[in-house]
Amino acid sequence: QVQLVESGGGLVQAGGSLRLSCAASRSIFSFYVMDWHRQAPGKQRELVETSTIGGVTKYGDSVKGRFNISRDGAKNTLYLEMNSLKPEDTAVYYCRASSDSVYWGQGTQVTVSS
Repeated sequence: QVQLVESGGGLVQAGGSLRLSCAASRSIFSFYVMDWHRQAPGKQRELVETSTIGGVTKYGDSVKGRFNISRDGAKNTLYLEMNSLKPEDTAVYYCRASSDSVYWGQGTQVTVSS
């Protein structure tokens, strides 16, 4: 069973930065797609950013230019660098990995105060 463990969330003021981490229990190169999703209170879960094994990166319109996704194969970790944070970025952020199956982490809370 694959495990994904997110960390790095917290409380930050608007305009600040955070880096989220998603540590996988096996090589991240075994996943053809890894991405970050988020879910704000009362809203549906939405895709934030995607990273494919071929190096393709896709960004959601609301975070383009502010967030950056990356992988560290040596650490089996996916990252989400978040800059210029806004109160509307407040949500639980989830890591997802896709191979023969789809795996989700437990989520990490990000709260941006105005």
